[in-house]
Amino acid sequence: MSDSDEIVLYTNPMSRGRIARIMLEEVGRPYRAEILDYGTTMKAPDYLSINPMGKVPAITHRGQTITEAAAVCAYLADAFPDVGLAPEASSPLRGPYYRWLFFAAGPLEAAVTARSLGTLPPPEKAAMVGYGSYDAVVEGLEHALKPGPWILGDRFSAADVYVGAQISWGLMFKSLPDRPAFVDYAQRLEARPAWTRAAEKDDALMPKEG
Repeated sequence: MSDSDEIVLYTNPMSRGRIARIMLEEVGRPYRAEILDYGTTMKAPDYLSINPMGKVPAITHRGQTITEAAAVCAYLADAFPDVGLAPEASSPLRGPYYRWLFFAAGPLEAAVTARSLGTLPPPEKAAMVGYGSYDAVVEGLEHALKPGPWILGDRFSAADVYVGAQISWGLMFKSLPDRPAFVDYAQRLEARPAWTRAAEKDDALMPKEG
């Protein structure tokens, strides 16, 4: 494998980098993880040359740098089409795939974050934000998941990695209601071997108590 073909993951076990690691485990290609610390190596010149925002995750591959967890998922699915984690461009599932991947990266994360910070807009200002209201986002997400078992029905995709991580964390931190559709979906994702491998690797890097 040439240097340009090497996949390097820049991450921290207490970050959205966990999503990128799950996706890499789903892809099943070798990768090297560079573990960065908040406030130090994440803000050092070497890493700022990769991501000027000084945030993780980021990956480098084939001379390209990809940041943002949803973009990493989409990129890896397209970079390794043989794995089948993205519908073909001609597939009728391609539209829903984009729809729910970007729904989770946009309205879902924004609404959940705003609620957690106590900054949801009043009803009369809801039209000013892209998600409208937290309740509308939750209802839309539940509606999308009810057919199951995955966001595209029977086909698992990179969209499930991102959507599923958001739901899993939302349930863990009580920022999403524990509706059966969410709980069942998160359990299916967490039972996948790639999720288990990724969780074990990141959990082993967590700071030890005491």
